[in-house]
Amino acid sequence: MIADATPASSGYRMPAEWEPHERCWMMWPCRESVWPDMAATRRAYADVAHAIRTFEPVTMVCAPHDAIRARALLGGDIDIVEWPIDDSWSRDAGACYLLDDRGGLAGVDFRFNAWGGKYAPFDNDDAVAARMIDHAGARAFSSSLVAEGGGISVDGEGTVLTTETCFPNANRNPHWSRSRIERELMDMLGARKVIWLPGDPFDTETDGHVDGIAVFAGPGIVLVEGADCTVDGYEAVVRANIEALSGESDATGRPIRCVEIPYAVEATASSEIFCGSYVNLYLANGGVVMPSFGVGSDAVAREVVEGLFPERQVMAVRIDDIAVGGGGIHCITQQQPANTARIT
Repeated sequence: MIADATPASSGYRMPAEWEPHERCWMMWPCRESVWPDMAATRRAYADVAHAIRTFEPVTMVCAPHDAIRARALLGGDIDIVEWPIDDSWSRDAGACYLLDDRGGLAGVDFRFNAWGGKYAPFDNDDAVAARMIDHAGARAFSSSLVAEGGGISVDGEGTVLTTETCFPNANRNPHWSRSRIERELMDMLGARKVIWLPGDPFDTETDGHVDGIAVFAGPGIVLVEGADCTVDGYEAVVRANIEALSGESDATGRPIRCVEIPYAVEATASSEIFCGSYVNLYLANGGVVMPSFGVGSDAVAREVVEGLFPERQVMAVRIDDIAVGGGGIHCITQQQPANTARIT
């Protein structure tokens, strides 16, 4: 192998999340300090896993000492692998999977430091991406960039969405310029353009992951938080991100169209890092698994999602006991695209 080969130079790209999946990866909750009611959180994780399993296979990574209890909740239709882990955020610690034009599978192993050293230890989670890549039989690429999957959204056609408040943060990549980060993202994800959003300076947990703000929902379409946001101080953040997308185009030159969705402002925020984002959903094969909170905006958000994905079955899962940890359904999942080279 050429020493400096990158995914981009090797013909790989990160597919859009609406492209076919082979499976979904999740990680079983285990960090006691994150979850005020671990039993309730584990039941909520199981609910999400079973909803996704309706559409595609699910593999749950469990710490070895949790495997028996996990199996009791997950049943026999969820695959379990036993690896040492520190936490339960597959999107961020897990691999970013790639495909080449023949359907060959690869994966990127970014560095992971628990969102800027907010939790310890994190060495087991830093090793999860490499384990996932090896388990999938994929070609491995390693990056020295500290980055999380929740900090990016891709359209599969060369465009990456990310935020100013996340990867350039001194708690992740203090010696990297924005242009160097941009080059690395394009090299690692097989992209040609990065769109930078202002992000969220009030987010003290992920430092403004894009998957709680705006995500690609189709070619040239971005689902963005914004409709009727009335959270004190946050309204300006929402508007700034929407304005940053105004007049933008993707890597193909296609104008970006924004579709706004509300934030769950009525949800009971049981922690300071509670995630009430409806943007934070999972696109499965033929389905959408989206969050619900038992509030009036659930129906409004569902209508938006159904309008965006009329060909998919939409399933809403109550996630209060996940949101309390600072994330949502997208944060706890990671798609592995269908490896057509192996299938055929």
